[in-house]
Amino acid sequence: MRLVSIRRILLGLSLGILLLLGSVVALSLQATALIAVAPELRPADIKQAKDFLRRNDPRQLDSDAQRLLNLREQELNLMLGQAAKLYAHAAAQVQLRPGRAVFRASFPLPKLAVWLNIDAELQDGDGMPEITRLRIGRLPVPAWLANLAMRRAVQQLPAALDLQLAEASVLDMVERVGFGAELLHVKYRWKKDSMERVMSSLWPAAEQQRALAYQEHLAAWVQTLPPGQPVSLATLMPPMFVLAQQRSTGLSAQAAAENRAAILTLALYATGESWARVMPATQAWPRATPLQVTLNGREDFAMHFLVSAALAVEGGGPLADAIGVYKELSDSRGGSGFSFNDIAADRAGTRFGLLSEQSPETLQTRIGRGLPERAFMPDVADLPEFLNEREFLQRYGGVDGPAYRQMMKDIEARLSALSLSN
Repeated sequence: MRLVSIRRILLGLSLGILLLLGSVVALSLQATALIAVAPELRPADIKQAKDFLRRNDPRQLDSDAQRLLNLREQELNLMLGQAAKLYAHAAAQVQLRPGRAVFRASFPLPKLAVWLNIDAELQDGDGMPEITRLRIGRLPVPAWLANLAMRRAVQQLPAALDLQLAEASVLDMVERVGFGAELLHVKYRWKKDSMERVMSSLWPAAEQQRALAYQEHLAAWVQTLPPGQPVSLATLMPPMFVLAQQRSTGLSAQAAAENRAAILTLALYATGESWARVMPATQAWPRATPLQVTLNGREDFAMHFLVSAALAVEGGGPLADAIGVYKELSDSRGGSGFSFNDIAADRAGTRFGLLSEQSPETLQTRIGRGLPERAFMPDVADLPEFLNEREFLQRYGGVDGPAYRQMMKDIEARLSALSLSN
């Protein structure tokens, strides 16, 4: 009788736990999103982000200086929205009020056709904010449990991201986070080594080693080319993607990571930069002999193509497209002028970058074998260029005008006809 009773108790507990877990899942997941996914970036959004970065460039600070960063709610939501979209088109936004903030996020679970919605309220204090309310779907979470989980997550963040930081985390630079009326206040201390710590935190040790492999390979390959002579991108890319194929382990994620390192290395080289630009610890890496990299016989096309490809693998196609359009609009106001052929090179690079993630093994094989430029960059010699702002507005009605949309449709048709796109 005792054995039967114990079995019944254990069975009852098991069923109770299963029912509890089922209830938690049922309450957490919802059929609709709490907030909408952020719209695509506009040129004005890029200008706003650029202005913000210029105003708050910490490199202008003296060492061991204390700085107060004020971020407007609109600016914060612009960054949050675009960052969330990188993760399966999630959405996130915040409302800032004196002393508190309301944070909402929606994460899609496509296979289940449901959403994981988060609704939280935070209150500022002497240091980091504390969660006063948290609801996941329809499930309320106790504040003490939410704050415990948040602190644990912050403590584990460097290890989870494989950040190789010396004595202190980048997070230690932040002294206080506070909320005002539609404003976020961040007080931080900028030290002599802060820039190196910040940049190193973005590149884990494994990524640094991967980048080093491509930098060494590029430096050795360039040595075999005629010195002082321009080199076509079609000549420069195959050895890099042969290496990417050799280093890939059969997993698409691994192949995409290798492609990313190859593209970033090429983009830095074509623009006259080096990995030291983004990773100060790489000063001792071998430098490739500078050569002019061309595409369709033009150096600017190669730079447009590779920078857009790099932006695509880092932030997605819409980001690369928006930055490309913003650059051309800026040029029309006093630079070289608005050029549709530059836009075409941007879009070709964006497609290349996205393909390197979506079909990484295919790209490695095709580029590794060698492809002519016309396989990944269309002929754009007939497209209008060097248009000043007045000409651009008169002829095309701005980026919302019918004539502009027709030109973009033509560019997309040329890109779709490329052999690499098929």
